[in-house]
Amino acid sequence: MDVLDMTTRATILVVDDTPDNLALMSSLLKDEYRVKVANGGEKALRVAQGETPPDLILLDIMMPGMNGYQVLEQLKADPRTREIPVVFLTAKAEVEDEKRGLELGAVDYITKPISPPIVLARVKTQLSLKAAADFLRDKAKFLEEEVARRTREVAAIQDVTILAMASLAETRDADTGNHIRRTQHFVKALAEHLKIHPRFAAYLSDGNIALLFKSAPLHDIGKVGIPDRILLKPGALDPDEFEIMKTHTTLGFNAITHAERSLGKDVAFLSMAKEIALSHQEKWDGSGYPQGLSGDAIPISARLMAVADVYDALINRRVYKEPIPHDEAVEIIISGRGRHFDPDIVDAFLALQDEFRAIAGRFADQIRTGNESTQGR
Repeated sequence: MDVLDMTTRATILVVDDTPDNLALMSSLLKDEYRVKVANGGEKALRVAQGETPPDLILLDIMMPGMNGYQVLEQLKADPRTREIPVVFLTAKAEVEDEKRGLELGAVDYITKPISPPIVLARVKTQLSLKAAADFLRDKAKFLEEEVARRTREVAAIQDVTILAMASLAETRDADTGNHIRRTQHFVKALAEHLKIHPRFAAYLSDGNIALLFKSAPLHDIGKVGIPDRILLKPGALDPDEFEIMKTHTTLGFNAITHAERSLGKDVAFLSMAKEIALSHQEKWDGSGYPQGLSGDAIPISARLMAVADVYDALINRRVYKEPIPHDEAVEIIISGRGRHFDPDIVDAFLALQDEFRAIAGRFADQIRTGNESTQGR
């Protein structure tokens, strides 16, 4: 037998307290298998739990100290050894003994004195069954890992597609830069902070927070439909222009609704994206647009985005305004507490303002300078 054959042969652990029985079984099996022996239950467990566990265990029942039943129970209780097939090889020939062994998880029961051809045939059968079980288990594990990999891949493609769609609106205004990334992280920070708040806990599950993060970049997708003469106009908009600008909320909502209908089913993150796109310009006191919603009638997702969006617009340059310092932006957010913004979300913002500053720095477009602000959009 060459070295390759020696390394690929199955390993059988023979457990018996009688040296003559160990010698007999070793002699019988050695030409076809690698054989390990143990003269007691404790040693058998150490061998089975080692770095190279056996492929099959031939186990005596009547042994001093730990008997075969007890050994089998411990083998089945250990994740490292529970899949190793165990064949009882014993002088206990009563039906009740065999029944107990099989109920504990043994795959076969051979009584002594043994018949060498029967032992070899049954060992071969059990090793074939184990090889098939291992194949199916490995295949199931491979398929599970493949499904997980494909799921991650689909999620990554989905995220990239969302960012690409959102960037269609942002890239029309060179000043917005990393706006969608900053607002994503602002919204997530607020949601994580508020998820134990009594008013928000039922909504802000870990799953919904993940959907918020995924949906947030689509909040301004409707700006794709706003003419450049308005979207890129320096300075404040006149009343007619502002009315056109306000339609970006419904344009975004309608675009996402159309995309969702094309899929033929409701999609959780798109449902949340519709809320954000339509309602992130609503105000707590009812003076916002497009529906004039107030208070808790405004979706939580949109209330979170309102704070994130306004803060980011204040501290960054826009075509119609210069950036203002963080502290001034904080004061403006505070002044909008209970009028523009949900009071509890403003309180969360204040608790997180250092984190907001850090996020803004991490995704900065440029060094922010200036101290002048004009009407937001």
